Amino acid sequence: MKRNIALGLLGLLLLVYLFLAWRVEPVPAHPFFEGLENPSVIAHQGGEWLFPSNTMVAMAGAMALNVDVLEMDIHATSDGVLVLIHDDTVDRTTDGTGLVKEMTFAELRELDAGYYWTDDDGATYPYRGQGIVIPSLDEIMTAFPDMWLNVEIKQQEPSITAATCDLIRQHGLSERVLLASFHQVVIEEFRAACPEVATSMVAAEIRPFWILNTLFLGRLYQPPANAHAFQVPERSTLPVLGEVQVITPRFVRNAQRHNITVHVWTINEVADMERLLATGIDGLITDRPDLMLELLGR
Repeated sequence: MKRNIALGLLGLLLLVYLFLAWRVEPVPAHPFFEGLENPSVIAHQGGEWLFPSNTMVAMAGAMALNVDVLEMDIHATSDGVLVLIHDDTVDRTTDGTGLVKEMTFAELRELDAGYYWTDDDGATYPYRGQGIVIPSLDEIMTAFPDMWLNVEIKQQEPSITAATCDLIRQHGLSERVLLASFHQVVIEEFRAACPEVATSMVAAEIRPFWILNTLFLGRLYQPPANAHAFQVPERSTLPVLGEVQVITPRFVRNAQRHNITVHVWTINEVADMERLLATGIDGLITDRPDLMLELLGR
């Protein structure tokens, strides 16, 4: 009798699981991903270990290597110009100091954006005094109109989502941009303003998938509307659990079953690239795109 009840409950649970899995809708296909090489070589900030990051020199250098995607970070100046820079201050990457959002575009252009870069622990600084400046996003889009761009909005306040959306539309790049942010409010604002542009997901959207996948229930995950990619580290730290493995073959396989693209950041060693590529991921975000291209024989 007890055995029959247990089997009945298992059967019921299986039916519930199948029903819920049947109701899940995969991520709709987006043109951004259709023309990309797989796996994609995504040049982090243009390739920060090769060039001064987030500069025209870096983007042009990455283009010359024939990378698939140019990745960049954006903030806005006090006069509303969207510019490429990772930090909210200019202190780390230029010869100046101060908050980006408190400086005009003209003031930013006076700074040396090649000042910090060194590949020999500070023995030499080959890009100093070479006239390298902080570029605007408009300049990048004008210079590389046929390139795939991975644009990360760093700034939260004041919001720059509408300005970013407007610029993408002005350049006709809605099918060439993947928009990312670590901030849920930012990504939600952008999706509402620019629903035609592909976006990656934030941690709060990825975590439920990781949990379900870990419990062998990954098929039950329902992706958010207008979200297309997981851009994640290989490992991450979660409350209570501590450091966990994010990328596994099953994680990648189940994400792709939902039509979710999987990119891993920031991978710079060849051995790590080889290991991660073996899981079936769709792309790597790297400071050394030259090494990944060589590994792929491209």
